[in-house]
Order: sequence, then C-alpha cells, then structure tokens
Amino acid sequence: MAQLNDPEAIRRLLVDTEVWAIVGLGANPHRPAYSVARFLQERGKRIVPVHPTAATVHGERGYASLTDIPFDVDVVDVFRRSAEAGAVADKALTRPEVQGVWFQLGVVDPAAADRVLAAGRTMVMDRCPAIEWPRLVG
Repeated sequence: MAQLNDPEAIRRLLVDTEVWAIVGLGANPHRPAYSVARFLQERGKRIVPVHPTAATVHGERGYASLTDIPFDVDVVDVFRRSAEAGAVADKALTRPEVQGVWFQLGVVDPAAADRVLAAGRTMVMDRCPAIEWPRLVG
C-alpha cells in the first residue's frame, strides 16, 4: 500500500503531472497559494484556481469548486484549514483522473490521508511543492 509523503511518489507528482487544481487560490497576492501557484506555473504546470469567488489568477480561469472544472485534473493542492481539507480530499476522490491530493504546510487530516491512500492515490500532507521541488527534483 502507498505511504503518506513517500519521497518517490512526491517526485512523480512534481515531475509527471500537468494540471494542478489549487483549492483556496484567489487573487490575493499576499496569500501563500498565490506564490506557490506562480512557482508551479514557472515549472510548466497548468494551475487551476478553485475558490468561491472563481477569480482568474495568473491568467488562468477560476472555478468555484472542484466539481465545476470541465477538464481533467492531475493533482488537487489544498490551501484550506485542516478542518475543511477532508471534504476537499473526498471531492478529489470522486474524480477518477486525480492522481494525488496535496495538503499544504500546516494542513493535516490523518483520516482524509487514509481515505486517499486506501483509494490508491498519492497523498502528500503538511508539505509545500515549492520546498519539495528543489529537494526532490533539483
């Protein structure tokens, strides 16, 4: 069975995926999601803002929820409070194309992580791709 925060699985998500839905990404440049989304974009990822305001961020159209995105998503990156993260993970699991769920620094929900792993998907918790990229990709 897959393990939480497996370095090789994290590296695969970073290298082998293209479309990242970033839940909690709005147009506020002072929020961490804004700079992480830019980081991912600069590395060739398509970012998809998921926020109730459905704002366009970094030139990409936003959607109010994961279920509103009309195309495939590879990774669901969660910038929400831990208490809300499990519900986002569950929505991500309803999309069969989603390869991994990524909970950002400080976002922790072990029960949600168990559900993601049990579904055979990659689970990253309490990590940031902007930190993991130089460590695992170079």
